[in-house]
Amino acid sequence: MPGGCSRGPAAGDGRLRLARLALVLLGWVSSTSLPSSASSSTSSASLPAPAASGQPALPGRCPPPCECSEAARTVKCVNRNLTEVPADLPPYVRTLFLTGNQLAVLPAGAFARRPPLADLAALNLSGNRLREVGAGAFEHLPGLRQLDLSHNPLADLSPFAFSGSNASVAAPSPVAELILNRLEPPASVRQNRSMERMVAAALRAGHALRGLRRLELASNQLLYLPRDVLAQLPGLRHLDLRNNSLVSLTHGSFRNLTHLESLHLEDNALKVLRNGTLAELQSLPHVRVFLDDNPWVCDCHMVDMVAWLKETEIVQGKGRLTCAFPEKMRHRVLLELNSSDLDCDPILPPSLQTSYVFLGIVLALIGAIFLLVLYLNRKGIKKWMHNIRDACRDHMEGYHYRYEINADPRLTNLSSNSDV
Repeated sequence: MPGGCSRGPAAGDGRLRLARLALVLLGWVSSTSLPSSASSSTSSASLPAPAASGQPALPGRCPPPCECSEAARTVKCVNRNLTEVPADLPPYVRTLFLTGNQLAVLPAGAFARRPPLADLAALNLSGNRLREVGAGAFEHLPGLRQLDLSHNPLADLSPFAFSGSNASVAAPSPVAELILNRLEPPASVRQNRSMERMVAAALRAGHALRGLRRLELASNQLLYLPRDVLAQLPGLRHLDLRNNSLVSLTHGSFRNLTHLESLHLEDNALKVLRNGTLAELQSLPHVRVFLDDNPWVCDCHMVDMVAWLKETEIVQGKGRLTCAFPEKMRHRVLLELNSSDLDCDPILPPSLQTSYVFLGIVLALIGAIFLLVLYLNRKGIKKWMHNIRDACRDHMEGYHYRYEINADPRLTNLSSNSDV
């Protein structure tokens, strides 16, 4: 029929359009559902559950104020004004930078985590305004090898900071490199507790650091090395004491450091090394010593050190060592000096001259006070002197009378008869 023939093509075109529209809709739905499902699965694997659910943070999460690199196993929390160690550090971290923050106090168990930070090997805590490190602050870091506490106003370093609160049962610290450069406690704290004693107590406590290989104590204004401060560090290989105020080295300062390879003593206040110290340094089989930029005093006390410098090979750059005092010897190279050049002037050193001047001033004040007392009591003293004079006069007159009697025989006989 003609009518049916006319409707057939139109109906076919309508069905074709519907089929195409259905295919387009089906493709759009599939393309939107698949990425959403993938992203939801990915987010569920990598992101923590919402806070309302109360689920704990997953192990691989990076703390919000920090930058993390799982490939490099590094976490950097630098200049974030943190007041405490982040609680959600990822367990994969091997190197942790916590610098430029506000960590005033590092308490016991500051790095205790579950799971523990077993792989953490390098910890940098420099520049944190850190004032106090408590006992056992690092005892939950079994893999810690390098620790940097430099550039902190450290006023209280617990003797058990590296060994735990009970040093007698705690395992030795795994730390091999300890960096304590430029610890600058306030002046009031330094007056009450010296930096030397604080550091010595931490290094000695419980043999905790007997595995230490490198120790840096530069720029700490150390005046002396406490006796046996390094005795508990038999494996020490590198010791940096540069830029302090060490005036001398006592015999036994480096006792038993048979593995020591480098000793930095530059920029101190050393004037001469005594025979005991020279023999001790020479007995170390592998050591290299650095002595630059010290105010060496080239007088008769320097003879043994000059002779030792000419023979030893352990002092690096010994040709650069020059005299600082006395004035006539300034800038003279130590290796070019002879024993005849090194003499002690009879002139007293300035410190002793100052002492004698002070003594003279004190004696002058005592003399002035004594004269003032005499002046104020001049009337009493005058009366006392008159009484002494009268007593002496009477006494002398008695002697004179007896002498006259004894000299005249007539008076002698008269005196004897009168006696009878």
